[in-house]
Amino acid sequence: MRQIHKASSKYALQEIASSIQSDLDRRNLSYDEALNLGNILQDRADMLPGDDIVYAVSDRDSYRRTLELYLKDGVLTQAEQLLLWEERRRLGIDHDVHNRLLEQLLAVWTRQGKSVQIHAFRRGVVDD
Repeated sequence: MRQIHKASSKYALQEIASSIQSDLDRRNLSYDEALNLGNILQDRADMLPGDDIVYAVSDRDSYRRTLELYLKDGVLTQAEQLLLWEERRRLGIDHDVHNRLLEQLLAVWTRQGKSVQIHAFRRGVVDD
């Protein structure tokens, strides 16, 4: 855990995340231990500059994969946004983290020439 707090770049955090994943794969760490370290790692990544995504075993990474799944078709519907809200609530992901992840993913997809349409809510009513 000391390495996580001493890391000065997202690249260094990604190296630590890879090491955690390797330890998990070799069963040197339990899933709960890896998840706890990954969540700490993600919190540290928030403190560092840059919009790079750090991939680590964590609640945030689980949510990111779900978000990517919903964005895959290039449209984020109101119904999908409601499902994402429920997933955020379940994982303890706040709205700011959601927005940051969404912005990071959209930046990556834009660099790849992809576009995403995000449907807006109207008066809290879903009409898909």
